[in-house]
Amino acid sequence: MKKDTYKKIILSGGGTGGSVTPLLAVAEDLNRAEAGKYQFLFVGTFNGPERLLVEHDGLEFKSLVSGKWRRYFSLKNILDLFKIVFAFFQSFFILLSFRPQLVMSAGGFVSVPLVWAAGFCRIPVIIHQQDIRPGLANKLMAPFAKVVTVTFVKSLKDYGSKAILVGNPIKDYTALSSDSLFSETEKKFHLSTTKPLVFIIGGGTGSAFINSLGRESQKELIKYCQIIHITGHSQNEVGAVTSPDFNYQVFSFLDHQDILEIMKRSEVVVSRCGLGVLTELSALGKPSILIPMPHSHQEDNAQVFAEAQAAIVLSEETLTPEIFGEQVRELLGNEKRRNELHRLIKEVVKIGNEGMVKTVQSLG
Repeated sequence: MKKDTYKKIILSGGGTGGSVTPLLAVAEDLNRAEAGKYQFLFVGTFNGPERLLVEHDGLEFKSLVSGKWRRYFSLKNILDLFKIVFAFFQSFFILLSFRPQLVMSAGGFVSVPLVWAAGFCRIPVIIHQQDIRPGLANKLMAPFAKVVTVTFVKSLKDYGSKAILVGNPIKDYTALSSDSLFSETEKKFHLSTTKPLVFIIGGGTGSAFINSLGRESQKELIKYCQIIHITGHSQNEVGAVTSPDFNYQVFSFLDHQDILEIMKRSEVVVSRCGLGVLTELSALGKPSILIPMPHSHQEDNAQVFAEAQAAIVLSEETLTPEIFGEQVRELLGNEKRRNELHRLIKEVVKIGNEGMVKTVQSLG
């Protein structure tokens, strides 16, 4: 392809899948809108879940040394300070090699030195703020951004004149309404047509608490339902069927398209509260039980859903397998409540694909 016939964009994020999937959704939509115009490079962490997600979508991937600044005293901050400095110079090499016209990040500390280097090189930067509470990484990157796109109205005041309300982009889910996809999903995962499905997911890196909750309550729950449980790649769980009758299936990782298909097929979804998965639950209208990570931005995200009465929000600090099992059983047995949650959750998060694509296009 001749020089200047396509636009080069670096996407960056990682450590969890939450900062990755919105960027992949934007890349997918840009390629759909203007096929052949864009070339993407994704820059992420070496050990995070993003490499599998990115390479599955056919995008080039490069890893960057990833440091993190903790807001409490830790000797690790000293080591990570050197990592950040090294990553800053590593970023210059990536920028000079790829020569992007735009850098986009949806958060994650791996992006910070890259965005700083892009700002030094006067390369336009878009930062996307998904969560209600602005993260430290986005705060550190925002001064170098030309535009900060946000999911919620509240975030507009956090970023001032740079902020644009677009919503949160997600991968295409519209094809999941096809009955043929339901049947294919049922075959692939040996799903019963008579038992309701409960989907348990703790985020890209997983949740030890939710994993324990699922294991301890599954014997009682499978009397009423089937369960598919994704433990996350960092939890050292083996992807395997733990119930010979397929009533309880455990996977450490699944392809994102499979996740969407299972989510669509589920009667109830149990989840952490990263904005990526919350946006998918909102788009699909799924009755949900949300368990936010304590003392984190996830509690702010969950509160938005709780205030809208759009999901059942439970506190990890008081939750037991017995209480959890009872909440799942009650929701499965109450069709009126599920229909109400289906209606309300669809109104919580604006889908931001169109707004993000327009923002990218406006910058060149």
